Amino acid sequence: MTDLYVQQDQPPGVPPLTLTGERTLPDVPEENYWFQRHLVVYRWIAERVRGRHVVDVASGEGYGADVLAGAAGSVLGIEPNPDAYEHARLKYPRVSFRRDIAETFIEACDDIVFLQTIEHVPDADAVLEHFRSQLRPGGVAYVSTPNVLTLAPKGAERSGNPWHVHEYRAEEYRALCERHFGTVELYGLFHARKLRWHQLAIEHAGWDTVHAKLGITKRFYDWFTPAIGERDFALRRDANLDRALDFLAVCRP
Repeated sequence: MTDLYVQQDQPPGVPPLTLTGERTLPDVPEENYWFQRHLVVYRWIAERVRGRHVVDVASGEGYGADVLAGAAGSVLGIEPNPDAYEHARLKYPRVSFRRDIAETFIEACDDIVFLQTIEHVPDADAVLEHFRSQLRPGGVAYVSTPNVLTLAPKGAERSGNPWHVHEYRAEEYRALCERHFGTVELYGLFHARKLRWHQLAIEHAGWDTVHAKLGITKRFYDWFTPAIGERDFALRRDANLDRALDFLAVCRP
């Protein structure tokens, strides 16, 4: 990840954020794959939190909290980083934001959303127990994390991302969530449409070697990456989770 990429075309008075690898940003063409990969899960959750009071923990740039606010009754974004907090507060006025951390925020709520962040925390058990304590009766915690088997290089124990404390396999992740919640449904996020064809081309046709030999790597990805959309990912429950990109745990006390 590079710190040379900065958000483009932000609203007047909203300071753009710089891409560091710690959080995903919209409005950075080179980051669009990761943005869409996260956005599709926020959209899926938004359909399930209609009319409810939702807390989006580690809300980052704020785009996900804003997606949730399109359906939820109210949304509170929890974000410790001062730059991300200030950016989100100015950019997304229909969401309330608060500077706090996952382990200590106090907010009784119907649902909690915590996406692609549990791998960053040193004590995941403490975080999940805290989430459970904040949920009202009938509440749900939506917690996602990348699959180490598809994130890390083949044969490696972890990806090398300096922001990650621990990366999970499916059964380890399920066991973590089940220590704190009575019911856990585990979904996998997979490539679909053109991303599935691209994945197959890499795995079976040596596409990574081909584009390098043809000298078209930059031209191809300058076109391909910004063209990725939400429909190029699919969230499935009954699937081979070892091949999933990310896991989404839907947790009920």
